Amino acid sequence: MPGQDALARLQDAAVFWSVGSGTAAQVIETACDCIIAGIDSPTLQILAGISPVKGAENDELRRWLEGALSELSLTYYAEGSRESEEEALRIMARRLLAQTIPPRDLTSWAYRYISYDGTPLAAELVALDNAYDVVDAIHDWQPHSSTTTSDIDADVVVEVRRLLGHG
Repeated sequence: MPGQDALARLQDAAVFWSVGSGTAAQVIETACDCIIAGIDSPTLQILAGISPVKGAENDELRRWLEGALSELSLTYYAEGSRESEEEALRIMARRLLAQTIPPRDLTSWAYRYISYDGTPLAAELVALDNAYDVVDAIHDWQPHSSTTTSDIDADVVVEVRRLLGHG
């Protein structure tokens, strides 16, 4: 269903914006995609009409996003909230399992946008990002060490499955 896909993309864009890894322009673009897909609501129209020109677009998005998501029965996550971090982490974890991103991209994203200060759910992934750096440094110094990035990749997949409750 194109409409359901458009709504899912809007939800994801809003979540990523709320943790700082997405832009207001991306949320506005997905709002436009929803309208093109035949989804309509008064506040969605306003959201889609926000100018994505750098400047006040974040303020406008803050003003209208919660209402637009509510009208569409989507979940609003406040900027910088623990809930937004956890949901963004789950989205990224599902992308890893769908093989649309590699393990190292997930860990570097978690390190950059959540860090050790964010949700405890990301702590192991942030630590694994550091492990990649250590392994890279060791291999530069001692190319025949036993730990490889593929070992860490496997650990990332195990952590993602745990995080998503897949055993």
